[in-house]
Amino acid sequence: MTRTAIVTGGAGFIGSHLVDSLLGDGIEVVAVDDLSSGRASARPQLEQVDVADAAALGRVFDAAEPECVFHLASTAPGDPQRDFEVNVRGTLNVLEAAGRHGAPVVFASAGGALYGDGVSLPAPETQAPAPITSHGASKWAAETYVQTWALRSGLPHSICRLGSVYGPGDEAGVVAVFSRLLWEGSAPTLYGFGDPTRDYLHVQDAVSGLRAASGAGSVFNLGSGMEASARSVFKLLREVSGTQVDPLLAPLREGEVVRSCLDPSKARRMLGWKPTIPFGTGMRAAYRELAAQLEANEALIRNEA
Repeated sequence: MTRTAIVTGGAGFIGSHLVDSLLGDGIEVVAVDDLSSGRASARPQLEQVDVADAAALGRVFDAAEPECVFHLASTAPGDPQRDFEVNVRGTLNVLEAAGRHGAPVVFASAGGALYGDGVSLPAPETQAPAPITSHGASKWAAETYVQTWALRSGLPHSICRLGSVYGPGDEAGVVAVFSRLLWEGSAPTLYGFGDPTRDYLHVQDAVSGLRAASGAGSVFNLGSGMEASARSVFKLLREVSGTQVDPLLAPLREGEVVRSCLDPSKARRMLGWKPTIPFGTGMRAAYRELAAQLEANEALIRNEA
């Protein structure tokens, strides 16, 4: 019998890769997305629903009768009210709907935004969260609901704290923004004067980690365990782009952590998961894939002119 999975945020960057991975293994997938940032596509089934709408979400779950749920729907940081509605209330709605069908949930949480600044790195899951933004706070609040509902229901819900995910299809992350600007010959801005670090994780590794966590019933860091500065990312992408553009430098923006790195040893130990795509390999491939897409778009525009 074919299994059915629901992926909230299924039209987004990570969600669309996860949907493709599940479909490739013969799993029926219902993608749920409000399309505020994701893209509609020829998915087998895409339901345009806001997870904050409990009634509409419930109808999707009751029709699909999922055996597992991946909850990736989230907000872009910046609006505290929306952070609460989607990340907290939306997560509660997902948990309630999944519980009616006995379906374990994998919740995609934040990594660096959750742990905050001034912590020992790489940060383990036992590090007390200290978010400095409403987005991070909403993810932490959502985590407590996931853990409480797991205890209450006996379902093995899991939490995955993701590093900075990059790869094909990304448009908003540092790697995508730097790559696009370098391809155009423009200068990216390095906030914090290029010093802030992040733990970069290729989207294929993020997807394999999310899938491995399904039914595991714990909290897992999904990261590389290595810090990389914005300056080092810029230099690598500039090298592969073949340009000589110098970056613009600016102070760190409010609400951004200075250093972030996740300890993935628990996921390695309990899930048998580890990243497979090295930093340099993944970054170079990400630039080349985006450059090829931009060149194809330009060619299409020229042909239509």
